[in-house]
Amino acid sequence: MSIEINNESGVGIDEESIVALATHVLGEMGINPLAELSIVVVDEDAMAELHEKWMGEPGPTDVLAFPMDELRPGGGARGESEGPADPALLGDVVLCPQVAARQAEEAGHSTADELELLCTHGILHLLGYDHAEPEEHREMFGLQSRLLESWQEVRKPR
Repeated sequence: MSIEINNESGVGIDEESIVALATHVLGEMGINPLAELSIVVVDEDAMAELHEKWMGEPGPTDVLAFPMDELRPGGGARGESEGPADPALLGDVVLCPQVAARQAEEAGHSTADELELLCTHGILHLLGYDHAEPEEHREMFGLQSRLLESWQEVRKPR
């Protein structure tokens, strides 16, 4: 995988861990190892601007996803074919660590854990998952939980 991370937020984050998580998620989803992903970390002002421009909603949000190619696990639309998808530019996941920090405090876990959750969530959006309808919500959040659990297993010290 080619995963580029660009931290423009002014907040220190564990970039290496975020890239490792993204690599894990894409691998678990069967995405071609030649696929490219960009992760951009921005401050609240930049995120608020993106949120307003692209979603029509005021204020900063935690994560936004901007897909580039119609890439799905297994190639084509989800479940249409067997084998790894063709290499492609997946798109951008945009994270806001300030919003993540507030959400982490409310959820009772670390900001790093929240950023991992948000990064996973953004990648799933890039892969065509959504949560607008109840069935989509169950599928996406179930998959997100399984991916994060498998990530925790990978990270456990041996």
